[in-house]
Amino acid sequence: MKILAIAGSNSDVSMNKQLVAYASTLFENAEVEVVDLNPFEMPIYKHERELADGVPQEAHDFASKIDGANVLLVALAEHNGTYSTAFKNVFDWVSRIKDRTVWNEVPMLLMATSPGGRGGAGVLDAASKRFPFHGGNVVETFSLPFFNDNFDKAAQKISNEEKNSELKEKIKKIAAIETILEK
Repeated sequence: MKILAIAGSNSDVSMNKQLVAYASTLFENAEVEVVDLNPFEMPIYKHERELADGVPQEAHDFASKIDGANVLLVALAEHNGTYSTAFKNVFDWVSRIKDRTVWNEVPMLLMATSPGGRGGAGVLDAASKRFPFHGGNVVETFSLPFFNDNFDKAAQKISNEEKNSELKEKIKKIAAIETILEK
């Protein structure tokens, strides 16, 4: 099973990158790639730019990573209640590739965390509603509120046992779905 773990942030110290990296370790017998958005930095999407120059190679490269995955783990940073600009720009450019959907119906666990009590609820809501229109097969969602209290940065894992158990159950569910699809 190939797991593609995407953090929707370009921050080098992203809490969502830490969360998605941890979640990716919970799969058994899986090949995992944790994707950093920084190599996929592109000019801000503009219709005239697309007409003049086409879709940047970075968007095609990102789409290829999605196409090679059996499961997607996507942890989105929440900026002002929605996606980070870095993530939204990659999403916009990939959506412009002809004859494909962004997520290609790959089973997805959609996650978010934040330092506050809502745990990225705004971005999870926005993505849960938007992604299915772009081939998003959102099987489960997971929110980790109060990141600094519930995530052990030294051990790089969730320290809140209740939230950790919840994430593990969601991982089991998505892994079981993928196992069925492989047969």
